[in-house]
Amino acid sequence: MSFTLHGVPVTNGIAIGRALRIAPSAMDVKHYLVPAGSEKDEEKRLLNAFEVVRVELKAIRAGLPDAAPEEMAAFLDVHAMILADPTLTEKPLELIQHRRYNAEWALATQLEDLLEQFAEIEDEYLRERATDIRQVVERVMKVLHHGDDHQTLNSFYKSISDTDRLNEVIVVAHDIAPPDMMRFKDIALGGFITDLGGRTSHTAIVARSLDIPAAVGVRRASELIHQDDWLIIDGDRGIVIVDPSPLILEEYRHLQSQRKLEKKKLLRLKHTPTVTMDGVAVDLMANVEMPDDAGLALDSGAVGIGLFRSEFLFMNRKGKMPDEDEQFGAYRQTVEAMKGLPVTIRTIDIGADKPLDVDEDGRSAYLSPLGLRAIRWSLSEPDMFLIQIRAILRASIFGQMKILIPMLAHAQEIDQTLALIETAKKQLEDQGVLFDPNIKVGAMIEIPAAALALPLFIKRLDFLSIGTNDLIQYTLAIDRADNAVAHLYDPMHPAVLRLIAGVIRDAKAVNMPVSVCGEMAGESSMTRVLLGMGLTDFSLHFNQLLTVKKEVLRADVGSLKVAVDQLLSAIEPDELQSALNKINSL
Repeated sequence: MSFTLHGVPVTNGIAIGRALRIAPSAMDVKHYLVPAGSEKDEEKRLLNAFEVVRVELKAIRAGLPDAAPEEMAAFLDVHAMILADPTLTEKPLELIQHRRYNAEWALATQLEDLLEQFAEIEDEYLRERATDIRQVVERVMKVLHHGDDHQTLNSFYKSISDTDRLNEVIVVAHDIAPPDMMRFKDIALGGFITDLGGRTSHTAIVARSLDIPAAVGVRRASELIHQDDWLIIDGDRGIVIVDPSPLILEEYRHLQSQRKLEKKKLLRLKHTPTVTMDGVAVDLMANVEMPDDAGLALDSGAVGIGLFRSEFLFMNRKGKMPDEDEQFGAYRQTVEAMKGLPVTIRTIDIGADKPLDVDEDGRSAYLSPLGLRAIRWSLSEPDMFLIQIRAILRASIFGQMKILIPMLAHAQEIDQTLALIETAKKQLEDQGVLFDPNIKVGAMIEIPAAALALPLFIKRLDFLSIGTNDLIQYTLAIDRADNAVAHLYDPMHPAVLRLIAGVIRDAKAVNMPVSVCGEMAGESSMTRVLLGMGLTDFSLHFNQLLTVKKEVLRADVGSLKVAVDQLLSAIEPDELQSALNKINSL
């Protein structure tokens, strides 16, 4: 019987394939007492399972391809740290020794206790880490169950013919841990469907990075969808069609073929100047995480790097920060790879969704979205901040480089930051080290207070970059790492639109360079809205660049401005959607 499920769209595209359903195993275990005298054997069985998973995670980590998203390595490291935490094994071993619980029962008991403890934590982000613990325990359970999950995968292969092996596979799960994503890398993987998640969940981030259709937050999908069911993911709308009729299947296969053809056609635009129909030149730059991404950005046709997320150099270091020379090498490699095109380095933006290992045991410090994060954290650690600024300055003589400061809100924060940059310059001058003395310094506008007090920034800084991800989060009071409120994350909220339009308008009025570097810059449905607001500088993931470029080439900014003004005056959801439809039809 055919039916449709609805979730959160996170990537564009269409996937058609058979369901590979990965069911959670940790909460469904056998309970029995092991025979007296066999406790040591049962303890060994548990520890061996932990070792199997440890080796498996290590192998997956070592086998990550160069093109794998940096977040993938970070997730694997977090799971390895959880696995190594003695808290996870001490109580189960005691239960085996003193109560003769079987290994699965003992481990499930400890998991339940840990989940209860995490459920009482007030901090939203810390509470969400329970998901990581559950995923690690499930991996151990699968080994204890003699590889039930591997048998499921093998039986899936055995159940299909050689011809069917060429069909795409769609993974269906309650949630998908990053290590499991990498286990499926050898399959012709078509997409993901998960019960949990939002636009900024781990699954969504990886799906976008890999350009794979996905629907997340599809409630009860893992219960309602059966193994080997034929599925369609409409990534544009977050729709999942289960057991589609031949007519629907034929229609979506036709749409899928059209999409593949469109992608090939987009490659022809790579070297086309990015100019609107009425002659407005637009710069499309790339967001990157690591130096190796620079080459991919350049190959995609980006005219520079609008956002280098430097925090990825600091993450998962087990307490060992990158020193000045290591950072200098990374920044120099990046700017040289861009062959004279501009590179904007954002200073470390550690926060709630980006943990930083701070001690020798590799335990992560998770920071509240409203706490000591981004520039606030940097200003509280001036020695660390000076090291980063000196590294950036040293690299600035090898190409065009700018410094971008995240999460500024107060005049004193701007003044403190600029004073530390001057201190770093003086330190290098005293050492006789060359740098660009006129390097530009800009601010991320990602807090409503900053958007509403823009003259403070315009007076003191050289350029602005609007971070829409956090601006939406803080404007709507939504923790974007919290699945419970993921559906409220809305770029089309009138307050969000008016803040963004106001920043662009006020910056343009005084010829202050301004760009958008958040997710909104890469959403083709929002391209014309941003153009109509007056934006001419976009920074986005390089996988999205040609799709946005196509929209730019077909746009007429003059006519868009009138339509966008109507959008900004709208309040009701239906009015907003009607205005957006009109903009995208021009």
